[in-house]
Amino acid sequence: MTNLQSPKDQSNNSTSNEGVSQDRAATQPPFIDEQDLNIRLANNDSYDGLTFEVIEAEVAEGQRIVSRGVYLAPNLITTLSLLSGFYSILASTQGEFYKASLAIFLSAILDGADGRVARMLNAQSPFGEQYDSLADMLAFGVAPAILIYSFALEPLGRIGIGCAFVFTACGAFRLARFNVQIGEVDKKYFVGLASPLAAILVTSAVMVAVDHNEWIGQYDTAVMFLFAAWVVTCGLLMVSNVKYYSFKEFDKKKVPFVVLIIGVLIMSIVLYDIPVGILAIGIIYALSGIVTTIQTKVKG
Repeated sequence: MTNLQSPKDQSNNSTSNEGVSQDRAATQPPFIDEQDLNIRLANNDSYDGLTFEVIEAEVAEGQRIVSRGVYLAPNLITTLSLLSGFYSILASTQGEFYKASLAIFLSAILDGADGRVARMLNAQSPFGEQYDSLADMLAFGVAPAILIYSFALEPLGRIGIGCAFVFTACGAFRLARFNVQIGEVDKKYFVGLASPLAAILVTSAVMVAVDHNEWIGQYDTAVMFLFAAWVVTCGLLMVSNVKYYSFKEFDKKKVPFVVLIIGVLIMSIVLYDIPVGILAIGIIYALSGIVTTIQTKVKG
């Protein structure tokens, strides 16, 4: 049977269709190009409804590119590093210092992995860089400070709080300076001790003290002040202008075969007492930058 509509009904339907078209035009962009869409979204300050989206701009081949979304693999690894740092803080406050130390070591491993994965997958982004820095701040700026404060500095009262805070503040300064100097300094070197390495120096010192605690009880005051000086020194090295070799291009170059043999011998020594070995290597590395800087000044 044919459906007949009166002119009035047809007029109402026409008006309704026009209204739907106008609504769609208001909610859907009149363009197809995704780049144009992303740019308009980035420039639009108001979003309707609850949204979960990352819109970031970067320059590629001389052109401004605006993209949406994040890279999954490197950011998940960064999240695991953040989780390890968070767990370290909880463990420190509960007196489980060895677990807290191991969690910081795990964060350092994951921190090295996320950057390599991002470069390998060509998944580098401004969001990833900022997220990595925030995760580093917690894992290598806050967690080591709380660890050493809970382990040795708490009896010193305000002095202990001040020394631990110096390390945290220097970690923040170090990361902020690193972010603004990206692309401005030689990638072969770190300006100042990298925050993961400073955290490892603090953490390995705590692990050595936990493993070799038979002599600590006799010199409690001396040990507390020694840890206070140590954490402040590690913090100041982070914000110094001492140059440290970054090893970022070390795996791309060939070395004499004897270097491999030396590496095996070093690993054998470290395995005898891992915390002592890591602390010794960390101290040698920290001193290497200072010695190199002094030699450069003398020659200059």
